[in-house]
Amino acid sequence: MSYQNLLIEKKDAVAIVIVNRPDKLKALNDRTMEELDAAFTALAGDPGTRGVILTGAGEKAFVAGADIGELSTQSPVQGKERSIRGQKVLDRIEDLGKPVIAAVNGFALGGGCELAMACHVRIASDTARLGTPEVKLGIMCGYAGTQRLPRLVGKGRALEMLLTGEMVDAAEALRIGLVNHVFPREKLLAEAEALLRRMLGNGPLSLRFTLEAVNAGLEMPLAQAQYLEATLFGLICTTDDMKEGTKAFLEKRPPKFLGR
Repeated sequence: MSYQNLLIEKKDAVAIVIVNRPDKLKALNDRTMEELDAAFTALAGDPGTRGVILTGAGEKAFVAGADIGELSTQSPVQGKERSIRGQKVLDRIEDLGKPVIAAVNGFALGGGCELAMACHVRIASDTARLGTPEVKLGIMCGYAGTQRLPRLVGKGRALEMLLTGEMVDAAEALRIGLVNHVFPREKLLAEAEALLRRMLGNGPLSLRFTLEAVNAGLEMPLAQAQYLEATLFGLICTTDDMKEGTKAFLEKRPPKFLGR
């Protein structure tokens, strides 16, 4: 697929996906959602990509929301279908099996905030603003924002954001756990890459299985989630990476993981 609204850069094992629709503050129209779906499908199957940074072009916005022009004319059936399509795209990001870091470099509102929440870790510039202002337009979150936000910040704080539609600044987003770190704008991408590369220094299968255990386990009763963890732990014990990692530790040398 040729991308009109995305830029994709590769740096060693890291892919940087940049939402690039400057005339609309990177608003998530249908084309952009289709491109995100295609891009993350390709990255999932690319053995040369071990982690992803997702950000917006420029300094003003990560993604400022959905494309209101498209939303304003949809029927109830179209609205439901749009929501389901968008949820599947964001699920693809969350279930990538490789770490995905959102570098929130400005406004992340509505669908943009939902997009950031689908990433595994969020870091923000000190100028970032995040929020779910859909209620101000007489609508509501459609890309699983009502589900991911309470899981990240708790039910009460999430409902305050969802029901008032008010933005939070980067410092407040950090305080409530919506983002993991805040950095000066000019250092954001470098810090995102440094954090991702710290993750990628570990075993690729360890990262994949850990992501699966957390993502799937949070939706299960505790006993079932513990059983999933035990099963994945057993599987990881069959891998060459497990043998290499434990051997390297005993030999007091850095491991050389191969992802198998």
